[in-house]
Amino acid sequence: MDDKRILLIIGGGIAAFKSLLLIRILAKRGIKTTTIVTKGGQEFVTPLSIGALSGEKVFTELFSLSDEAEMGHIELSRSADLIVVAPATADLIAKAAHGLANDLASTTLLATDKRVLFAPAMNVRMWEHPATQRNIETLRENHALFIGPDEGDMACGEFGFGRMSEPEAIAQRIEKILADATALDDLQPKPLKGKHILITAGPTREPIDKVRYLSNHSSGKQGYAIARACAALGAHVTLVSGPVSMAAPEHVNLVRVETARDMLTACEAALPAHVFIAVAAVADWRPAESHTSKLKIDKHNIPPMELQENPDILHTIAHAKNRPELVIGFAAETDNVLDYARGKLAKKNCDIIVANDVSGDVMGGDENAMIIVTKNDIDKWPMMGKQKAAEKLAKRIAEILN
Repeated sequence: MDDKRILLIIGGGIAAFKSLLLIRILAKRGIKTTTIVTKGGQEFVTPLSIGALSGEKVFTELFSLSDEAEMGHIELSRSADLIVVAPATADLIAKAAHGLANDLASTTLLATDKRVLFAPAMNVRMWEHPATQRNIETLRENHALFIGPDEGDMACGEFGFGRMSEPEAIAQRIEKILADATALDDLQPKPLKGKHILITAGPTREPIDKVRYLSNHSSGKQGYAIARACAALGAHVTLVSGPVSMAAPEHVNLVRVETARDMLTACEAALPAHVFIAVAAVADWRPAESHTSKLKIDKHNIPPMELQENPDILHTIAHAKNRPELVIGFAAETDNVLDYARGKLAKKNCDIIVANDVSGDVMGGDENAMIIVTKNDIDKWPMMGKQKAAEKLAKRIAEILN
């Protein structure tokens, strides 16, 4: 890739130091780097250190007579094969989403006609804030690419999603994008383009007290795979996810929730949709009382736990006034799988039930054997990887809708 060049925009965050390593890794792979560092970024890394590693001039100011004379911001925005924003702070993401242009970095992002890869880095609360998630969805709709963020400990002392992906992972992603730059991706069939698909995934957590909860073994892998497959076919995907250890799939609007009631609220807010796919393993019950402090357990006097039934999300959406055109439910069973699936199809007012035998390691595993149950047909699919199964299901959805 000796003829490839990226424009790296370094935002203001502690993760900026990782960008120095990214420049070194890219140089070893023959990828040249031109750099813009924001005012905030200069609080963590200096133009001198960046330039020493890249061997290139580092740009910092929008209103620089010398820089504009040598390479104006318009030329700067279009001279690279790819623009990479790492770290992509909440501020930079917001500016890019809303078309703000008050410094060199944001002006360049607005002026570019090249693909942009964002590597977010911020506090977990900032990452999960609805405003940030809306901004990310806007950028995805404008064909921006994302890598990360990863989950882990943060400089602020909190734990969660918000860590910038590691430089090696970003470099690999850059190589893949550059290698595919000439692929005619936009000319590939997008049979789900213009369709809004609402998907639930993962478990729910129903709090008992401050440290305990009721939940299940769902990993969210199948739901995330289906979201990824539908997005690849051009759909606008909203993924309502319980707590899992995966980042959002590309081009998917991820809404994170904890409880079954939270999940239902998020699903109702996401309507209308053309398709609803209820993959999540929603807890059937929740404690009638959730304590705000940790319960002290006396082994001689174990407190009883009264349970309340949770809302039936699949049934509610399938009977809604603005019911999606296609409603697909999942039935995870250990016994009499087909009988339960047929019963659920009628009871929940579904068009399709995807039945799973979870007596093995399907929940949490990487493979799945689906049985597609409709009013008039049963189609048994062999065991396969969850992503492959997801792609097969997405194609089936496209065939039905079209």
